[in-house]
Amino acid sequence: MFRRRRPNEPPLDKGYIPWLGYALDFRDNSAEFLKRMQKKHGDIFTVHIGGQYFTFLMDPLSFGSIVKEARSKLDFSKFAQALVARVFSYRGLPGDHKHVQASSTKHLMGDGLVVMTQAMMENLQNLMLHGVGSGESGRTWKQDGLFKFSYNIVFRAGYLALFGNESVKQAGSIEKAKETDRLLSEELFHEFRKYDCLFPRLAYAVLPPKEKLEAERLKRHFWNKLSVKKCMFKENISGWISDQQQFRNENGMEAYMQDRFMFLLLWASQGNTGPSCFWLLLHLMKNQEAMKAVREEIDDVIRLSGQKVKPGGELLNLTRDMLLKTPVLDSAVEETLRLTTAPILIRAALEDMNLKMADGQEYGIRKGDRVALFPYLGVHMDPEVHPEPHVFKYNRFLNAEGSKKVDFYKNGKKVKYFSMPWGAGTTICPGRFFAVNELKQYVFLMLTYFEFELLNPQEAIPPIDQKRWGFGSMQPIHDIQFRYRLRF
Repeated sequence: MFRRRRPNEPPLDKGYIPWLGYALDFRDNSAEFLKRMQKKHGDIFTVHIGGQYFTFLMDPLSFGSIVKEARSKLDFSKFAQALVARVFSYRGLPGDHKHVQASSTKHLMGDGLVVMTQAMMENLQNLMLHGVGSGESGRTWKQDGLFKFSYNIVFRAGYLALFGNESVKQAGSIEKAKETDRLLSEELFHEFRKYDCLFPRLAYAVLPPKEKLEAERLKRHFWNKLSVKKCMFKENISGWISDQQQFRNENGMEAYMQDRFMFLLLWASQGNTGPSCFWLLLHLMKNQEAMKAVREEIDDVIRLSGQKVKPGGELLNLTRDMLLKTPVLDSAVEETLRLTTAPILIRAALEDMNLKMADGQEYGIRKGDRVALFPYLGVHMDPEVHPEPHVFKYNRFLNAEGSKKVDFYKNGKKVKYFSMPWGAGTTICPGRFFAVNELKQYVFLMLTYFEFELLNPQEAIPPIDQKRWGFGSMQPIHDIQFRYRLRF
């Protein structure tokens, strides 16, 4: 309460509510609050939020001073551990983060990504294309919410690719096993969405009693469904999941805590990709030039792979190598993430230290304070770095000759961190390559196998839910209806 700004520190704004400070403003709409503070104080300022002091750095040219700082000075783990304990009731082992990073590098990048891409493809085929060739009944127009449809499909396929499939031996046949996967993953998604809707208020610890009971019920449901014991009866469990189980088992973690970690992995891996798929497909549907360019690129990639998509033909097998040949789609994905992904990157100061800005100015940070970046405002929406930042430009991240564009500028200086949907530095999302592949596979199959259109083409793109700022991919405040059917 009695804190005062020291001569070398950033501007200090404590708010007017004792202890809470600006907690309510920040919780209700983080982006608007930070925009207001930036206008009032400039590109660096310290605010009081719920008994804690946060220094926000808004100048993208200065982001490196935080991203590159040694973990001995700025560490993210204390904040992350507290959040994970509150939201998932999980308490980790020493070396947890290090092991997750190593396992993710092994299984979700490089050669491991080849295996995961194939698993994702097979599960997407099961969920999306099991009706291919079923005659006119399979070609009937169906109506759904685009957000619900996209999130549903991608969540379920990702879950099955990571956590394994129903055993063919137990099901009695391959077709029965696939049908069981479709049914059980649908049930799981239905419950996951309930938890996902509670997540922001759970993270801020502001759930009312009735919803708190519901959150606890849902946690127990997922601990049971994803338990290590039940995983033993699955086939095709990913190396990423089995590695996590083995590490915790060998280090003496109780089975019940391992079950809680499995739920954490499910949310971390599948909580953002589905919403991003919705935004990507919606922006393509609203921008005919973008849709045409992506469709032509997809057709070329399929043709060059030697495959033909036709009635009665083999289902498309979309490999990682094919996904590496899509610069136009890559740019559209990057643009979608720039517009709709808004993580807040937080570090704890482990000692008194100085932060050096790009203009040479230095500011003192106190031990125990938090230092934070909000790239969505700091760089994604900066009109100097990204002209017309609120407009979807599918080729924003392409050079004129079609190569990936990485040169963006502010004040005549090159901006290194021009797009940060995955975070940066030691805390960059280790599953980002798998997630991008999920996005691209979903779009590939939708454009290749389905006819689809918005019910009301003139309907505006829905606004984003402002209460989800800081938690990754944003979600719309309402869904948008579309209709779809198989092409054959």
